Amino acid sequence: MRMLSLVFAPRHWPLLFSAGGFAWCLTVMALHPGEHDWLAIPLVLCGLLTTIGLGDLIQKPHAVLRNYPILAHLRFLIEEIRPEIRQYLFESETDGAPFSRDRRALVYQRAKMQLDKRPFGTQLAPYADGYEWLLHSFAPRPPADPDFRVTVGGPGCAQPYSASVFNISAMSFGALSANAIRALNGGAKRGGFAHDTGEGSLSPHHEAQGGDVIWEIGSGYFGCRTLDGKFSPEKFAEIARKDQIKMIEIKLSQGAKPGHGGVLPAAKVTPEIAAIRGVPLGEDCVSPAAHSAFSTPLELLAFAKNLRDLSGGKPVGVKFCLGRPGEFLALVKAMAQTGVTLDFIVVDGKEGGTGAAPGEFMDHLGTPMREGLNFVHNALVGAGLRDKIRLGCSGKITTAFDIARAMALGADWCNAARGFMFSVGCIQSLACHTDACPTGVATQDPWRGRALVVTDKITRVANYHRATLHCLAELLAASGLDHPGEFSLDQFRRRVSETNVASFADLYPALEPGELLRGARDPNLRLLWERADPQSFAASRG
Repeated sequence: MRMLSLVFAPRHWPLLFSAGGFAWCLTVMALHPGEHDWLAIPLVLCGLLTTIGLGDLIQKPHAVLRNYPILAHLRFLIEEIRPEIRQYLFESETDGAPFSRDRRALVYQRAKMQLDKRPFGTQLAPYADGYEWLLHSFAPRPPADPDFRVTVGGPGCAQPYSASVFNISAMSFGALSANAIRALNGGAKRGGFAHDTGEGSLSPHHEAQGGDVIWEIGSGYFGCRTLDGKFSPEKFAEIARKDQIKMIEIKLSQGAKPGHGGVLPAAKVTPEIAAIRGVPLGEDCVSPAAHSAFSTPLELLAFAKNLRDLSGGKPVGVKFCLGRPGEFLALVKAMAQTGVTLDFIVVDGKEGGTGAAPGEFMDHLGTPMREGLNFVHNALVGAGLRDKIRLGCSGKITTAFDIARAMALGADWCNAARGFMFSVGCIQSLACHTDACPTGVATQDPWRGRALVVTDKITRVANYHRATLHCLAELLAASGLDHPGEFSLDQFRRRVSETNVASFADLYPALEPGELLRGARDPNLRLLWERADPQSFAASRG
């Protein structure tokens, strides 16, 4: 009796109905040949479902299929389309991660030059913890020319670069499709701003469009490496002296996975990628966690100076997600003691992340952009070096308010990766690491990549940049200012509870010029500075 109740349990009904339907169709067709040929369709369908159900009963990897034959496949189907269902049917305008629907829509509208105004008041909660705002002026000014620029290049730089305050952050060809790279670089050319290559090196797709390029040099030294993966000065100089390359960026780490190397499997190393990166075809393309060209603060500065000389005097800087603060202070102390300074530093926040990474790295390793940027800015001020070094930053920057806030925290310019991905058609499908991007942005599949029409997306990239800076100019005018470099911490507020509001000046205390050299007021910071050793990152940890 128990066996019968088990066999005829409701969870087995789909299999029983399929088997019964198959037997009935087969019987009818056998007893009345030629009279019920239309039953061939349900016969095949029931036979297929019966085969699937019997297979579910005997397979071993999935317990839910053994207990719910046929029926459990609905669970896997719903699980597969769950992100799309949530995104299109259930998300509110302010929900969604990493970027809300409202944020994505704003980029799309500006890229397409559609109306980007919002009706009926804010959908944010002004009295909720974490809400932030900018103080306006009773004496607003006429909007300034939105082509805000900053000159990058220290005393040892022969070819300083006039950079826009809003540029495309590091994304490699290989991570992005050829058409996506062409569209981004073409938009940078049209809009007069810069495009960071990512560590995948300069590709023909960058060169075809002619936009200004920041060449990122990672630990794999792609494009400037020897066969055994070491840095090649000759290959570097050959590329770095091209007019299109405006700055050189040494990548120490990135927000998505700081301190983590990377591997592009051999199967994904196409002949084109192998030629661009200078790696063997048919082998894994390895990007080590650490550089081999230097291992100490002093060696890093010597390497940067060498790159500056080899490039003909172009600005050279570093990019990193801030980790142990004492290690960065060691680099600062090395610059203060030797007089050899970087031309720029880009602070990548841990909230950045166009690349795939282990969950633990993406969620819990590295410093968020605001804290990292403010610490780096203060350290340079405290060491008397801030006026010699420009600061860039990246980390979920998509709007003019994001730029304004970052510049108040110490940035001279901002970079955006995912914002510009939205402008070329990214829909946040979260399939970047699968090579199955539905819009042809993050894929090496040529058939998927061809869906992205370069000429159309070039216009959208330039539109998004122009509209965002136009809004920045309007924010400045409303604040009584002329240039985004004039934003200050005391102009920004954050709600820390329902009844308490804090100024950014209180949340992010500033160091006085030269304070680290004289002795910082904060005893912990003073101890970190004392321990900082220009000859060793390891000895400087705190």
